Amino acid sequence: MIADVRTRNARARARLSAEVRRVLGGLGYEEVETPCLVPAPGMEPHIHAFRADFAPEGGGGPTPLWLHTSPEYAMKRLLADGLPRIFQLSRVFRNGEVSPTHNPEFTMLELYRAGTDYRGIMADLEALVEACARALSPDRAARAIRGGATLDLAAPFERLTVAEAFRRHAGIDLAACGNDAARLADAARRAGLDPGPPGEPFDDVFFRVMLEAVEPRIGAARPCYLLDWPAPMAALSRLRRDDPRFAERFELYAGGLELANGFSELNDAAEQRRRLVAEQEQRRRLGRPVHPLDDRFLEAVGRMPEAGGVALGRLLMLLAGAEAISDVLLFPAHEVLGER
Repeated sequence: MIADVRTRNARARARLSAEVRRVLGGLGYEEVETPCLVPAPGMEPHIHAFRADFAPEGGGGPTPLWLHTSPEYAMKRLLADGLPRIFQLSRVFRNGEVSPTHNPEFTMLELYRAGTDYRGIMADLEALVEACARALSPDRAARAIRGGATLDLAAPFERLTVAEAFRRHAGIDLAACGNDAARLADAARRAGLDPGPPGEPFDDVFFRVMLEAVEPRIGAARPCYLLDWPAPMAALSRLRRDDPRFAERFELYAGGLELANGFSELNDAAEQRRRLVAEQEQRRRLGRPVHPLDDRFLEAVGRMPEAGGVALGRLLMLLAGAEAISDVLLFPAHEVLGER
């Protein structure tokens, strides 16, 4: 029975990949391929990269390399070099990630478009998701079944700011917290939520509240873009020019799944370097490997045009109605690791 489900979903994966290529090709995107082995992986403090040193055949010391956690750095170099609309169905690798929604290797769609911002990317993404839903549906309907509930996947999707979501679902005025961890923790306690132990950084307090009170209530009936994230969670995104307390970042949720993370891309090389150095320090404080800066990526950031981009995953899980990522993989992690 399990084999039948995986075989059916493997065939659905092939149809999904073909539809992604068809839709994005129609929107003017070109498919690219970048290396899986890179000299510097992503610096996100809570993502762990697989190290895979290169050992020269003729002898000599090894060169440290990592399996990429995202093709982002390489694709932005291509964007800076003049490719205006690019996408990649990329195999990516994240060490230690095994759960009903995580696997240590998985396929992710990543795309970038010059001359737009995160709103243009949201429009492209929702058109893509709707088309993929229709392509995989027996009756060409833009819907999916998840947890016994029907989701309407017809564009446009709902849009909700992070500040409004915190006000509506957690009873917290996020803007009044001023991106300060202690103030956010106090607001969480007053709202009857657990902000965690004292002294935690803003990101940790934010995500405790997010996971407990906000995320379970987003995208229950139809997909929802959660946009305009607090500046400390800007990642690789540009801050809003009219209100730099918030970043031009979005995440897409549907049926209890986080599907996508997208930005108006930061193209200030000095600011990008500052953020990566700060993440190096955070990794050091957490006792995690501190990766080198990718100077070629940083040089390219300064040449990038105005652009938006997004990474999308778990779409097959959503469209297949799968409760676990293992249902849409022919060889899930627990089998590769020799577990039952």
